[in-house]
Amino acid sequence: MSSIIQPQPGIMNIALYVSGESRLEGQAEVLKLSANENPYGPSPQAREAYVRAAQALHRYPATDHAPLRAAIAEVHGLDADRIICGVGSDEVLQFIAQCFAGPGDEVITTHHGFSMYPILAHSVGARPVEVAETDRVVDVDKILAAVTARTRIVFIANPANPTGTMLPQDALRKLAEGLPPAVILVLDGAYAEFAEGYDGGARLVDLFPNVVMTRTFSKIYGLGGLRIGWGYAQRDVIDVLARVRQPFNLSNGQMDAAEAAVRDTEYTGRCRRENAVWREWLRNGLVQAGVGCDVSHTNFLLARFDSPDEADAADGALRAAGILVRKVAGYKLPDCLRITVGDEQACRRILDVIARHKGVR
Repeated sequence: MSSIIQPQPGIMNIALYVSGESRLEGQAEVLKLSANENPYGPSPQAREAYVRAAQALHRYPATDHAPLRAAIAEVHGLDADRIICGVGSDEVLQFIAQCFAGPGDEVITTHHGFSMYPILAHSVGARPVEVAETDRVVDVDKILAAVTARTRIVFIANPANPTGTMLPQDALRKLAEGLPPAVILVLDGAYAEFAEGYDGGARLVDLFPNVVMTRTFSKIYGLGGLRIGWGYAQRDVIDVLARVRQPFNLSNGQMDAAEAAVRDTEYTGRCRRENAVWREWLRNGLVQAGVGCDVSHTNFLLARFDSPDEADAADGALRAAGILVRKVAGYKLPDCLRITVGDEQACRRILDVIARHKGVR
């Protein structure tokens, strides 16, 4: 790069993204359990809505996302005027970083936190501050102890990726109460729908003006290929975020499919129940096979092996069987594999390979 043309501070600290694998050499059919996708796909109603949208590809989409925001609000019991939609929840997280942090500021993340959080900090010239976790669970006291006069944002995923662990409501409230009013607390709820009885942080948003909740259509709704997400906050915060949102950031097809998906609560409930059944079955089987596995509140499990070498060997055995899971050494978990909870057949295949690898079958 020219010595005259220079990027903004922090940009060159961001490593180029490398996407997860979807193919295996020599394997005609690959079971992909590496991206936490819904094995049942999207609601049939969402598919139909997306196809219908193709009849009007020449029309610009509405810029206010009003029907989609209304559907989200109706299903989740929220205020539609306090919802903002983005290209996946990643774009909403980007809005937050762009609006509330900059050079000289600090953004708190956690030891095994989602990899996008430090990237977002670097993208605006802020410094990511990594806080230790306790047994792979976000530690509220350690976060509060790390807050300084420079802290602007705290990012946590609840339930967390890639650990699958979760903070209870009282711990979340303690965190919100303990933060200075000028610090934004972001509750990333990409997996909130898989946690029974959890509202993703919506009640805390109503109680605290500095709490923002984000959600996605990529996981339980099975619309990862369309990239749709949303955020919820008090109106003053939403008004700020809306100033940096591109007016046509979502297409008609995205919005129509997402609206149909969120309204099809019967389908969503069925996906949640199936995930819960096979998540528990697979976790029990892994534990019985001698693989450590925390209780998960998501649609994946974090399988803990005795060493990084054993995790690599298990990954090799799975790949030989045509199964892709996610190695998470980049999340400082070199002895672990993150395994998406698939359908019954997928879960049985996973357990069979790992149990054989461990010598218990």
